[in-house]
Amino acid sequence: MEPSDFDILRQHMVRDQLRRRGIHDRRVLDAMLQVPREAFVLPELAEQAYVDRALPIDCGQTISQPYIVALMTEALDLAGPERVLEIGTGSGYQTAVLSRLAAQVVSLERHAELVASARAALGRLGCHNVELIVGDGSGGWPPAAPYDRILVAAATGECPIALIDQLAEDGRLVIPLGEGESQTLRQLTKRAGQQIWEDLVPCRFVPLVADTHDYT
Repeated sequence: MEPSDFDILRQHMVRDQLRRRGIHDRRVLDAMLQVPREAFVLPELAEQAYVDRALPIDCGQTISQPYIVALMTEALDLAGPERVLEIGTGSGYQTAVLSRLAAQVVSLERHAELVASARAALGRLGCHNVELIVGDGSGGWPPAAPYDRILVAAATGECPIALIDQLAEDGRLVIPLGEGESQTLRQLTKRAGQQIWEDLVPCRFVPLVADTHDYT
């Protein structure tokens, strides 16, 4: 498939999968239009890069469907100067989108193989405001806390307290909560010391796995 073909598919994705389903943030739409999703999927699945569903990647993980990536990003309400913590780098696609909308992105991934491939892909795209760390995301990344925004790309029964503690005042956190088929994408706003939760959409993510909070 020629690069121009991917450009056309990307335009169709933004028009049909995102705008028509209620994604209105112009900055998010522009970022999704700029980031080549085909650069983050397995080579043999490149022609499926813009289908409206998640795709498998290495290490038994997935790259989320474009709509979910856009919805989670829009829910963060990024203006540009924010520092974002991402839990679950995966392919690096969501990371690339965030890097175009925030000042800095710190992204944790427990699979070193995925970090290596994501780092290479992000480097080729010139995403230099990103720091990738191999480690257990359930403990967040305390050395760079607090964060204006936190995005969690793996599901858990309850939001880890460490992530809430590392969220700045007036910050936002987006996370899939629940197990199995019963997951809901939820948004947390921390305001005046209170946690304000909002349900977004039903979803399905791979589980958040807690290790030993060792980082490299």
